[in-house]
Formats: sequence, C-alpha cells, structure tokens
Amino acid sequence: MVRMTNQRKVILDELMKHVDHPTADEIYVEIRKVLPKVSLGTVYRNLDQMSQQGKILKLEGAGQKRFDPVATPHPHFRCVQCGCVEDIHERVTSPVIDENSQWYKDRSFLGFNLEYYGKCSKCK
Repeated sequence: MVRMTNQRKVILDELMKHVDHPTADEIYVEIRKVLPKVSLGTVYRNLDQMSQQGKILKLEGAGQKRFDPVATPHPHFRCVQCGCVEDIHERVTSPVIDENSQWYKDRSFLGFNLEYYGKCSKCK
C-alpha cells in the first residue's frame, strides 16, 4: 500500500473539486499553484497509483486519460466533439451477463465500464 504523501493529498484534493473528470495535465496546472516544483510525471504517477489502489477511477478513451474521484463503478457520457466526460445520474439499466453460463464461469471479473458517447449539451 502506498502512503498518503503531501503531493498525493494535494492531487487528490484537487481531483475532488472537479465533476468534469479532468486530465492529468489539467490537474497539474492547478496544483502547480500550491506545489510549484511538482512535475507532470509525478502527477501522472500518483494518479496511476491511486487508480490501481482503487481510490479513484481512470477513464481511458478517445486518446485521453481522465480521472474520476468516485471510485465505485458508475455510468459516464463522453462527448465525441469536445471530449468532456460526465457522470450519468439518471437510472441506467446496464447489460447483465448470465452468471450461470460457462463463458462467465471461465473468467474472473474485476469490474466493468459503462460509457455512452455522443454530443454533449454544449456541442449539440
């Protein structure tokens, strides 16, 4: 387990301020105001470690890694035009896999990612 360093705490605090699922670059710009000597590589490393530990979610798609402070799986919407990612707060019935099927039994599931895509309200 990786300990909570001051850098990691500042990165996590900044991520918690966002509902727009920022990129590492966007987080980096903001935390430089608090930690001027921090490197972009440090931000990437810490975000990756926190996502591997299950403290945050890493959302990969459309050539971008975005980060979500809500670590429990939940649905997202990604805009194909501007790249923004939003949480979906509407009730979503996700596809269900038959847990009794041989296909299911032959695998070990770690989680899932449910992402819808289209144009957001600003780009529509």
